[in-house]
Amino acid sequence: MNLKKLLDANQDWAKNIVAGDPDFFHRLANQQTPEYLWIGCSDSRVPANQITGLAPGEIFVHRNVANIVQETDFNVLAVLQYAVDVLKVKHIIVCGHYGCGGVRAALENFRHGLIDNWLAGVRSLHRRHEAELSVLPVDEAVDRLCELNVISQALHVARTTIVEDAWERGQHIAVHSWIYRLDNGRIQPLAEAITKPCDLQNFA
Repeated sequence: MNLKKLLDANQDWAKNIVAGDPDFFHRLANQQTPEYLWIGCSDSRVPANQITGLAPGEIFVHRNVANIVQETDFNVLAVLQYAVDVLKVKHIIVCGHYGCGGVRAALENFRHGLIDNWLAGVRSLHRRHEAELSVLPVDEAVDRLCELNVISQALHVARTTIVEDAWERGQHIAVHSWIYRLDNGRIQPLAEAITKPCDLQNFA
């Protein structure tokens, strides 16, 4: 599809939206009040709005390779703080997907380039669970590490000062660990939501 087709498709999409709801873009331009922050993978096959059935304005989105939440990544932290402190989201969803190329790269024993630095935490996670992962076929090991990575990143979210401070002041926020299956389009929760600091003890 060339760029003109993309622009034409946008025009058609906007016309169809207005035909069904004439005030849609007026409301959208004046306010966004999403209840959800989605931290997902950059993979083009996992678009947050489409797979959750949400319209524009209903979900605030941050995506990166392998849905990683690093405490030193000011990009994700800025998104997280805006979502929590300004938008007052009620749910933070870390959603990975099976067959993630970033997670697979972290399992492979050769250099990929700059991405290796980004995936250092996933490689550390692999080493911590090596006994479990080493007995699995490669594809199953990748998928299991995808699950472990989602749970780990959700814990990182819950342990940020941003979320800790929000809980301290009585703000209601739940942190969710979800994973998406590309071959059937279904999302599956991996763990109970983290809704308060003491919930973290369940992941010790």
